[in-house]
Amino acid sequence: MRLVVVSAGLSVPSSTRLLGDRLAAATAERTDAEVQVVELRDLAVEIAHHLTNGFPGPRLSSALDAVTAADGLIVVTPVFSASYSGLFKSFFDVLDRDALAGKPVLVAATGGTARHSLVLEHALRPLFAYLRAIVVPTAVYAASEDWGAEGLAGRVERAAGELAGLMGGLRGGLRGGASESVSESVSESVSESASESESELTSASSSEPVLRGTGAALPDVVPFAQQLAALSPSRGA
Repeated sequence: MRLVVVSAGLSVPSSTRLLGDRLAAATAERTDAEVQVVELRDLAVEIAHHLTNGFPGPRLSSALDAVTAADGLIVVTPVFSASYSGLFKSFFDVLDRDALAGKPVLVAATGGTARHSLVLEHALRPLFAYLRAIVVPTAVYAASEDWGAEGLAGRVERAAGELAGLMGGLRGGLRGGASESVSESVSESVSESASESESELTSASSSEPVLRGTGAALPDVVPFAQQLAALSPSRGA
């Protein structure tokens, strides 16, 4: 299996890259996946050129192919202005819109303070849901004070386990055979529903109206005016 890490860190060394490496190592232990890292810092110029002329350079083209062919994806961005970085967003803007459909993705981010941890839910998760990726339930945020803390290690392990489980399941046939079985089941359900509907319509068209599901005849309908007259006191009273 192929696991690709997309890191949008800008500095060297980068805490964003470090978080991506930890997540990748924990996932690879569970899947024996081959890990490839895409450093967006090295592709910034080619990404900008692709946005303006529509043609990827050789290094960017190779990175896009790697992401498209991956069995699983780990994406990590630093937090800029309470959201993902512009470089991070630009890379996924130039990626083919169907490249991540059905692909397991683990989202992660780094920042200077824990106050920005909601970037995972209000920015990253909606972005990859829009791209029709399968985002693992546990997202990982690492603030400056999280490095070396016990909580970060636990989140890394939990998220890696979820990603590994999705990668193994999709590799085993959820993208192909299982999806065909689901389609067949849906088709059978639709056919059965159509047959039931035809039976109900046949019963409804018989000479004596029948209440659906009860078999009882419909009562005679009494006009409202007649009911009102029966309830009103007679004029001679």
